[in-house]
Amino acid sequence: MTTTTTRPGLAPRLTALTKVVELGPGRLDKKLLAESGTLLQRAGNRLKLSSEHTVVALAGGTGSGKSSLFNALSGLELSPTGVRRPTTARTHACVWGLDGAGPLLDWLQIQWRHRFSRASALDKAESQLHGLILLDLPDHDSIRALTDTEADRLIGLADLVVWVLDPQKYADASTHRRYVTELAGHDAVTVFALNQADRLTTEELAELVIDLNDLLRREGVEHPSVVPTSAVTGRGIESLKSVIATAVARRRAAIQKLEADLQRLEQKLSQAMPLGEALSAPSAVDEARRMGLTDALCDAVGVPAVGEAMENVYAERSSRWVGWPYPRWIGKLRGDPLKSLRLDDVSEEIRGISTTSVSAQSAEVANAVQALADGLSMGMHPVWRTAVHQAARSRAAQLPQALTEDLAEVAPQLDRVPGWWRALKVWQYFLVVAFVAGLAWLAVGLLMPGQLPPSLELLGDTATLPWVGLMMASVLGLGALSGIASRNFVELGASRERERVEREMRRRVAAVAGTMVVEPVERELSRHHAFYTAMRDLSV
Repeated sequence: MTTTTTRPGLAPRLTALTKVVELGPGRLDKKLLAESGTLLQRAGNRLKLSSEHTVVALAGGTGSGKSSLFNALSGLELSPTGVRRPTTARTHACVWGLDGAGPLLDWLQIQWRHRFSRASALDKAESQLHGLILLDLPDHDSIRALTDTEADRLIGLADLVVWVLDPQKYADASTHRRYVTELAGHDAVTVFALNQADRLTTEELAELVIDLNDLLRREGVEHPSVVPTSAVTGRGIESLKSVIATAVARRRAAIQKLEADLQRLEQKLSQAMPLGEALSAPSAVDEARRMGLTDALCDAVGVPAVGEAMENVYAERSSRWVGWPYPRWIGKLRGDPLKSLRLDDVSEEIRGISTTSVSAQSAEVANAVQALADGLSMGMHPVWRTAVHQAARSRAAQLPQALTEDLAEVAPQLDRVPGWWRALKVWQYFLVVAFVAGLAWLAVGLLMPGQLPPSLELLGDTATLPWVGLMMASVLGLGALSGIASRNFVELGASRERERVEREMRRRVAAVAGTMVVEPVERELSRHHAFYTAMRDLSV
């Protein structure tokens, strides 16, 4: 058995159809998917079987003389003829060159007792038919459902179909509506035998041939091949044999049939899923949209609010440690601002802020996800647009809680005291002690001049008092300057801390969004791109 060599382009197109079938569930109509799967299975089976044999099926309605034509072509009385309906209950096969045809006949499900071979020395004149498997199908309009189904099955499996039409029913609606309208693109593997030509005059036959050609063209058969035949007189039998022999000699009917079937299916798929500008749709979530989603989710969970609250609390808390102590002590007489803000446990307060934001803004989380899906699916087929939205919302219910739990872990520890706060506090209290010492010195010098023991005479020396006053003024100035500088450093530190916390929270929001929103959406976008890439390759 020889392996079939397909025309360049058929194998890639079958591969593309395989991809379409793989990605189509839930997107394509089930009937169309089933038809695609059937074609792939049939193509795979046929291409694995003998390429040296061409399956030609004689199909037609009751009374068309199909079995008589089968006998005339084979030269043997192989298929029974008569007036009973239907005459042919089972498919008969005549094989020119039986070697290697067995597996193909098994695939066609032709019973052994209905297989006949033309392989004798008397058939040398018909060597051009070597490799022909001629089938006489049951009548397609049989009243028996079994034979009707068998005819439909084998019409689909045959490499070339010869439609046997009789002069009275050549325009029969059941044949044309059910079969002929499905033959668009199958011109190379379809022949129409206008049988029983012996019943017509030459003029009548010519008129019928013209009418049949016009009818077929109107139904989509662009180049119909019509051969007038008569099983009784033998008219046209050789012409029909010649047409069949040409197909057999070329060994391409099987490939042409698959190509025609594939083209027909591709048209149906294109109608269901037009290619259009589908490949211009994004196949992944770009960085700008990722950032947009992160920004929207950060707003939805209140990251800016948490950052602002942290910055304010940081500044307020620093007032306990830095700044000139005297104003701070005076401020205590007016009440503790931290208590008025109810920020005794800063870390828990910030954690509470983030938790409340997520719970309160779940609708905004949904809006952010919806906006991402809308932007990415714009211009897509409605089925794929819905799929993208479903992918985006696939974990939307868990998203607020996931954001809550993740952000709670990064609540800033504002009760932590930086080391430079402690050092500055020591310095400021040293200045306070120096100021108090100077004040005591002035008091002693002014109130007790010359009354101190020799060891403390310096304290009572009025000549030193101006220098002591200058020292006290310097201490006050230095304390005030250090207080102002410390407040500036605190504000700078608070700003940096806010940036750090917001950056970390944003990073976590982006990570959660990537896992729960972006990844499912990108899987759908990738599926969409792969599907339409396969559709493009199929239509080449």
